[in-house]
Amino acid sequence: MQRARGLAILTALSAALALGGCAGEQLLAAGGASVETTATGSSNASAYGGATPQSEMNDATVGPREVIANPSVGEIMQTGTLPEMAYGRADAPVTVIKYMSLTCPYCRKFHQEVWPELKKRYVDSGKVRFIYREFPIGKTSGNATIALRCAAPDKYLDLYGRFLDQQATWVSQEVRPDAIFAVAKQVGITRDQFDACLKNQAMIDGLKWVKDRGRTLGIIGTPNFFVDGKLVKRVLSLADMSAQIDAALATRGGVAAAGR
Repeated sequence: MQRARGLAILTALSAALALGGCAGEQLLAAGGASVETTATGSSNASAYGGATPQSEMNDATVGPREVIANPSVGEIMQTGTLPEMAYGRADAPVTVIKYMSLTCPYCRKFHQEVWPELKKRYVDSGKVRFIYREFPIGKTSGNATIALRCAAPDKYLDLYGRFLDQQATWVSQEVRPDAIFAVAKQVGITRDQFDACLKNQAMIDGLKWVKDRGRTLGIIGTPNFFVDGKLVKRVLSLADMSAQIDAALATRGGVAAAGR
């Protein structure tokens, strides 16, 4: 009976994780140690000191925050000092925004199993503009995110995929700059550039703005999405994403069928 009860608990936890993705919270930083936090993970040391609970829902260090109910397209598309990392036609009829953390296994799963066909079917065909926004969970993800933004713009998606594909080589409880650099150098980043990036306060401030703005828009973990202006706080399969995009395309001249 005890074994059966344990299996039931594991099944419930797996279902919760599949629904919520990587739902932990921590501010961006360029040093120190932390643990990737998920819906069932352990709490971390805060990026700026103190203790951070495992979830935005009960993160006392974040304090009260304003969340915009039903944000407008203008509010969703507001940008800070950093340019949007966007792919596809600027005038595509549908915009999809993905909030991601480089240490999130669900972001890796999406990138490996959903993104290739999604890109081919909708982005390359001009129907969707796909935007990546950084929402790093934990200091390890924060350091890698800084390196990601320091890559040449045309290398961003390449390095993003490498960080996800190679998570097992650099993600750990302790922040390991050498392991992160081992991935970053694969797209031509030198050690001097990497070290300088981790001290680039303007970059850190810009990334912090992206994450804080995401919180204001209702983002609570990764991956979270805006699909045609609608917030989706769960992992999306290709079928899920296609259904939502096709429905949006159908309202813009009945072109949904072309996406299939």
